[in-house]
Amino acid sequence: MKSKPIYVEIPIDVPLQRVWDASQDPELHAQWDLRFSSIHYLPKEEDQTQRFTYTRTVGPFVTVEGWGESSGTAYSDSGSRSSSLHFGTNQKISPIREGRGYWKYEPMGEGTKFLTQYDYQTNFGKVGQLVDTLFRPLMGYATAVSFDVLKRWLEQGETPISQYRRYFTMHLLTVFFAFLWIYQGLVPKLLAMHPQEKAMIASSLSLSDASATTVVYVIGLAEVVFGVVWLLYRNKRHLLFLQIVAFPLLTIAALVVAPETAIHPFNPVTLNVALIVLTSIGILRSKDVPTATSCKRKR
Repeated sequence: MKSKPIYVEIPIDVPLQRVWDASQDPELHAQWDLRFSSIHYLPKEEDQTQRFTYTRTVGPFVTVEGWGESSGTAYSDSGSRSSSLHFGTNQKISPIREGRGYWKYEPMGEGTKFLTQYDYQTNFGKVGQLVDTLFRPLMGYATAVSFDVLKRWLEQGETPISQYRRYFTMHLLTVFFAFLWIYQGLVPKLLAMHPQEKAMIASSLSLSDASATTVVYVIGLAEVVFGVVWLLYRNKRHLLFLQIVAFPLLTIAALVVAPETAIHPFNPVTLNVALIVLTSIGILRSKDVPTATSCKRKR
């Protein structure tokens, strides 16, 4: 089955020339586009296509290097512009072997409609095509996030590096809190049924052993569900504000039920204070995070 080309479109409330400059200048382009770590134009003679090289660092010891050709620029009577692109890499580590696409810039009142469409061939034959079922959506997502970063940069003046720091901080916190809640619900409650978990519930609610076991299971399941919600729910600020209320209450409840735990290593006081601080950092960093949802992904 042939994969669909990647299409991303976004309105940017600045004149077309500014969008053109930010996307055609290689140093500016590399700042906002997640798909590239660096872009270098090669010398060219008049009427030749613009050749360039690019790199994308994907890990501490892995860098993909590729080549590209900007095969021309077209202007229309309506004032729109477009440029086409041919790109690829000889490195077998890359899922992409070779591809083609284009940029298009259309005047829209005082602003610009900026869009791209591109497609590529994969390495590794059938295996590469299978991997691409996961890789292609990630490429589309990265393109859309990059377009939103460009939009915020040109409209609001915030540099791409500042936006990406906030973006990746929030994603790291999302993964951390999802892991925290899922682990706390799954391991000490649902799987291990730790005696201290059950004893705290039984003493605080005056329950029998069987009833305390049921309550611990319910609490564990709720924590696992909340961890999954962290991965799926878009507005992380709502979850962060829930936590900034919940963690102090959980600390007080733990100390009331079992005050002796305050002197244990890795006790509820130190753990929850750390979580409150991380949640506060999340609240401070969660406003105006770049998002792919501001882009149109289909024609």
